Amino acid sequence: MDNRIQVKRVYDDPDGTELADGFRVYVDRLWPRGESKVKFHYDLWAKDVAPSNELRRWFHQDAETRWPEFCERYRTELRTNPAFKIFVQELKPYSKITLLYSSSDRVRNNAIVLASVLSDAL
Repeated sequence: MDNRIQVKRVYDDPDGTELADGFRVYVDRLWPRGESKVKFHYDLWAKDVAPSNELRRWFHQDAETRWPEFCERYRTELRTNPAFKIFVQELKPYSKITLLYSSSDRVRNNAIVLASVLSDAL
């Protein structure tokens, strides 16, 4: 993965590192549960490049076993999504990008897939 892209969970304490995160992009379609709109710092909410509602619901029914297929389906969605091309262009000027996600699963979440695809696109 591109070393200028990092992935963090919304609910993690920033420990004063928000400034070191560079351009912070929230990459989920739904607002993070329990997160204050005043407290949560992000520069862009990229819900148009988040997994479709259908894919998200399907995946969450059995995330552990559906992970490989989710990755494939989400990559396909990104390749065919005109908003993804615009998103890539928006991010090109930034030397440090942090993708923020709200899932409790740190291993299987859309931000990890997006970071990989984004790394190839940048």
